[in-house]
Amino acid sequence: MFLTITTTGTPEQPATDLGFLLHKHPDNAQAFSTSFGTAHVLYPEAEEQRCTAALLLEVDAVALVRRGKGKGRGGAPDAALAQYVNDRPYAASSLLAVALSNVFSSALRGVCKARPERAAEPLPLRVEVPALPARGGPDLVRRLFEPLGWAVTVEAVPLDTEFPEWGDSRYVRLVLESETLTLSEALRHLYVLLPVLDDAKHYWVAPDEVDKLLRAGEGWLPGHPEQKLITSRYLSRRWSLTREAMDRLELIRLAETDDSEVEEIDNAVGAETEQEAKPTPLAVHRREAILTALRDRAAARVLDLGCGEGHLVRELLKEPRFTEIVGVDVSVRALTIASRRLKLDRMGERQAARVNLFQGSLAYTDKRLKGYDAAVLSEVIEHLDLPRLPALEYAVFGSARPRTVVVTTPNVEYNVRWETLPAGHVRHRDHRFEWTREEFRAWAGTVAERHGYDVEFRPVGPDDPEVGPPTQLALFTLKTPTTSEPENATGTEKEAKAA
Repeated sequence: MFLTITTTGTPEQPATDLGFLLHKHPDNAQAFSTSFGTAHVLYPEAEEQRCTAALLLEVDAVALVRRGKGKGRGGAPDAALAQYVNDRPYAASSLLAVALSNVFSSALRGVCKARPERAAEPLPLRVEVPALPARGGPDLVRRLFEPLGWAVTVEAVPLDTEFPEWGDSRYVRLVLESETLTLSEALRHLYVLLPVLDDAKHYWVAPDEVDKLLRAGEGWLPGHPEQKLITSRYLSRRWSLTREAMDRLELIRLAETDDSEVEEIDNAVGAETEQEAKPTPLAVHRREAILTALRDRAAARVLDLGCGEGHLVRELLKEPRFTEIVGVDVSVRALTIASRRLKLDRMGERQAARVNLFQGSLAYTDKRLKGYDAAVLSEVIEHLDLPRLPALEYAVFGSARPRTVVVTTPNVEYNVRWETLPAGHVRHRDHRFEWTREEFRAWAGTVAERHGYDVEFRPVGPDDPEVGPPTQLALFTLKTPTTSEPENATGTEKEAKAA
């Protein structure tokens, strides 16, 4: 198996920095032992203007077969038919992906102490894979790589050049080029997509493969249009693992959604509709409406569910009335950014005692969420697929049961007022739906009735007489239980009291 990575450079930023990024010196040819053969790293060219690193993997077929037998179900899918004579020594597959991970582990993580600035910036990259099995052909190769920013040149390899009528084989020659990706991103793309295209793995897929996939797919897999196919193939179509990975990816996509695009539209709309020199962004209107609702209900201990990068948490901290503020998000990355934005490491002891950030999923019940005065779901529900809403509903209204819940979501009727938003488009690419006022009221009313809340609705932003406000807010208040019917009484207990 063979793969090359090429970059170009200048006197100020020489191409030979690739050696620092890969942690492999261009003057040395190095060999690394693996459980299935030997991986060689060498540099066919290493000049200031152009540098190429090559990974050559020699597969020991006997060792691979023995390894498969030793693990019972760990062999390749075709091992029973062709244990020794197959394409594995020649065509890029999961073997090469594992070698990439082992040999270039630091580069895969984006770590480079010698050139940290280079590791964090995009490079002009060219990746060549001479022989790549692609179950799905050139079209699938393009569908996988082009959304990630690669210019793809892919050529099907014919079954036999002397007999073109036989058609093409399942192998392709692949060249990828990009000037917008870091080396770490490029390696993570290859690590995941090489075995996906091969649609086979040489080892048993254990549950920890889900974590490996999510780590390598961070930043690109949650929003990839072929996410389902990638996840299924990477996990060898093990349904339980695929379902787990898809659920976690959906939550990550929800958590890491950046509503800055929405705010840009909001700002533009404000300029068009209000004709103001400096229109107030809708995000500001939204946060103020949430704060007003919390003040009206005298909430002191507040949950910000799906807190993202901490914008609302920062506003809550400005008011002493909010004595405890908890930000919850499924994304560790978002929580890290929130911590930096709030400057928690430099915050005074008394102020720091008021705020807590922790990771959690809104699709599952969590005892840490119980006992709070209020919970906020600001621009969260529209990022969930509709079949997932009942899980969130129960986790918040059925299990956590705060006295007050504030929910905001876009009003799709208002979209016609925005000339910058094409007809039929949602405000953000990750929105799974956008509700009319009637649809939102119907959902909120059902939730309130099911879980024992009252609900009122408030406009957020300019309230258009024809299409309503740009954002709609539902304010849920837990009904006061009667002495004869405790709040959490079961049906049997209520019947007994009635008797």
